[in-house]
Amino acid sequence: MLNKVVIIGVGLIGGSFALGLKHAGAVRQVVGIGRDPRTMARALELGIVDAIAASCQEALQGADLVLLAAPVAQTGRILEGLLPWLEQGTVVTDAGSTKCDVVAAARAALGGKVAQFVPGHPIAGSESNGPDAAMPGLYRNKKVVLAPLPENAAADVARVADAWRACGALIHTLSPEDHDRVFAAVSHLPHLLAYALVDDIAAKPHADLLFQYAASGFRDFTRIAGSSPEMWRDISLANRAALLTELDAYLAQLTTLRARLAAADGAGLEAVYANAQRARREWIEAIEAGSPPPPLNQDCK
Repeated sequence: MLNKVVIIGVGLIGGSFALGLKHAGAVRQVVGIGRDPRTMARALELGIVDAIAASCQEALQGADLVLLAAPVAQTGRILEGLLPWLEQGTVVTDAGSTKCDVVAAARAALGGKVAQFVPGHPIAGSESNGPDAAMPGLYRNKKVVLAPLPENAAADVARVADAWRACGALIHTLSPEDHDRVFAAVSHLPHLLAYALVDDIAAKPHADLLFQYAASGFRDFTRIAGSSPEMWRDISLANRAALLTELDAYLAQLTTLRARLAAADGAGLEAVYANAQRARREWIEAIEAGSPPPPLNQDCK
């Protein structure tokens, strides 16, 4: 049981974390902080938070756990604001989609107190935003990646892991570097592609006609283009090197497919399609089978 949890950024991610803890009976009080008073008032109205803090000093008093659920570019500024009021027993974590930049920002902002920061990333979400999108079951049976620092105490890592487990999540660990390489390929690149496709269609002179006939395939492929542009701008820039590597590989794949299409190479196209179909089917089957997470201390050195 956590006595007091502070959520900085009570939208889909932070709000769902709060609701998950409440639904599990794992927290006594949730306090919210945010830059938009209307958003915070809505979070209070929906019962996501029990109180809205007027300052970091007020919020952090007696806090067991703080979750940063704000765009990753804001991490350093937020941590600098927390530092003067960060009590010895308080653990801070985050929900950012990149980790190397977040760790660097935490080290710069927190200095000797960086041991109290446990980097994290819940692998769940939606194209919807704001407190109205929050749901208690968002993290149920979903992975949460922790990227513990060498300075982190085992008990502090366990506190963060247990909070996510209370929300129904499966805990995995990766180094910050491995995390960013992995998610450049399977998350950041897909978002870039979805945004690019919708932007390309919207810029065409007959866009209205094209959108009129866009159906389920286009909707499914581009669903994530409904996500927060601010958040994905920050993620793209924060993981720029790894994302560029994946984008270059994808451009090479497109060049190969274009050459096969231009040559009317049906067998070559079908081979790519068949391999993709097989790989996707195996991925879906693995998800449905529910692969268990590795032990939490596997990568904690």
